[in-house]
Amino acid sequence: MNASVQALFVPFRLGSLELPSRVVMAPMTRSFSPGGVPNAKVVEYYRRRAAAGVGLIITEGTTVGHKAANGYPNVPRFHGEDALAGWKQVVEAVHAEGGRIVPQLWHVGNVRRLGTEPDPAVPGYGPMEKVKDGQVIVQGMTQADIDEVIAAFAQAARDAKAIGMDGVELHGAHGYLIDQFFWEGSNQRSDQYGGDLAARSRFAIELIRAVRAAVGPDFPIIFRFSQWKQQDYSARLVQTPEQLEAFLKPLSEAGVDIFHCSTRRFWEPEFEGSDLNLAGWTRKLTGKPTITVGSVGLDGEFLQFMVNTDKVAEPASIENLLERLNREEFDLVAVGRALLVDPDWALKIREGREREILPFSREALKTLR
Repeated sequence: MNASVQALFVPFRLGSLELPSRVVMAPMTRSFSPGGVPNAKVVEYYRRRAAAGVGLIITEGTTVGHKAANGYPNVPRFHGEDALAGWKQVVEAVHAEGGRIVPQLWHVGNVRRLGTEPDPAVPGYGPMEKVKDGQVIVQGMTQADIDEVIAAFAQAARDAKAIGMDGVELHGAHGYLIDQFFWEGSNQRSDQYGGDLAARSRFAIELIRAVRAAVGPDFPIIFRFSQWKQQDYSARLVQTPEQLEAFLKPLSEAGVDIFHCSTRRFWEPEFEGSDLNLAGWTRKLTGKPTITVGSVGLDGEFLQFMVNTDKVAEPASIENLLERLNREEFDLVAVGRALLVDPDWALKIREGREREILPFSREALKTLR
């Protein structure tokens, strides 16, 4: 094995979390769980990645037990006996292959539309009310709503620990509910959850604290955040390292163990005057381990595939990634589409079989490989 590649396969340990490699499967919505229940195909999908050397699997987004958490058909739940039984089978399969797994806990917030399963009459929930043609399409969350959602996240985390998951990831990125509270454009509340960024972070901080209380001090909590949004790829929540530190420190103190720093291109510097990417800056400012992500192993980033349905992403060199990992800019590497299309990606990288890695196209999204 090439010496630089070896860095990807050095074990990682943080408290009770022990990973056999630094390769992480990024969370990717697949919509192959009818009724919200992961089935045998989902079990095999995750098992194959663990068998091929993925150290940590972060599942696709799984909805917490709140009536407005879901925004899409056939996404898995993380509540209810049937769904949790399905996830327990996934856990057992991944563990049998030597891998580790955490669920990404998710509430879509105001992204939800009327007519969405499981109850078509339930609107989206978000920091602010939205009315269209005289009909409420987004419920502005009351204190009771906030308390209910926080309790749902805490219960999901408690259930994750009970069925043998190795931690949890909280989805605080990409314009979904937790992230909606961070942004002035989507959060203009006049109560304690609105105002400057510190106040707009209160919802996330209370949620993290509740999850920490539910699972105890040693159960790993990962927090995924992003600067960019699905609605605006040029958006920036913070503009300077100082602002980033002020944003992250309260989240870290609330109970986050690992930050998952979502970017579109891992190689791009986050701020002028430094080559550090978002994960690099986050690690430097918080002292916490970080996961980098963004077009790892491919020659094109994902947005191209939303507008060019026939485009194919070919495997690309990870030399720059390995250089950054070797100098400890970040601790873990999340692989998305490259791992979605080729379950053996990690194994092929380890064995020097890069030429055998499968290219990615949108056709890959139609099946579970």
